[in-house]
Amino acid sequence: MHIDAKVVKALREKTGAGMMDCKKALQEAGGNEEKAVDILREKGLSAAARRSDRAANQGIIDSYIHLGGKIGVLVEVNCETDFVARNDEFREFVRNICLQVAATNPVYLNKEEVPEKILEKERQIIKAQALNDGKPEKVIEKIVDGRLEKYYRENCLMEQAFIKDEDINIKELLTNLMARIGENIVIRRFSRFEIGEGLDPDTSSCCG
Repeated sequence: MHIDAKVVKALREKTGAGMMDCKKALQEAGGNEEKAVDILREKGLSAAARRSDRAANQGIIDSYIHLGGKIGVLVEVNCETDFVARNDEFREFVRNICLQVAATNPVYLNKEEVPEKILEKERQIIKAQALNDGKPEKVIEKIVDGRLEKYYRENCLMEQAFIKDEDINIKELLTNLMARIGENIVIRRFSRFEIGEGLDPDTSSCCG
């Protein structure tokens, strides 16, 4: 059964469950949103959204070194209890986030971290490109919105497609984990280091 993406998105916003879980619930419910909500509740998936307000003061910091020491990543992920911090599934999730950061090099954690001046610059560039391509004025705003969403998917960790399953993004991966484990889990911060990054090759040597 085909389910419209807008309906899936609406259910996701209503319940906090992942996109794929919402789609499956709607298919199971024959497209009926209220039945789909009940199905998600039975599976415990919609509860993840309510957990996001609870304090997460435990967790772990994990690291990953790639390509013979050329790329290094540090990630902090928090949870509510030390018990969950020792959970194998939680630790596997943190390791996957390390691999994600190493592979995709996100600039920001989420949309909210992107400075407005960066977004405005992107909007101006996209609008100028659309005008140069001869796009009509009435569709330019939709083009801008669409390309900004692409910018988020490329630069914001939470919006990126998961490298091991591109049908879900990191936000959905996190929400699904919260539903299974039953605690609030927060990707707090990350750092990625790459040899030579930001250096001018002509001036980086310390020896003349």
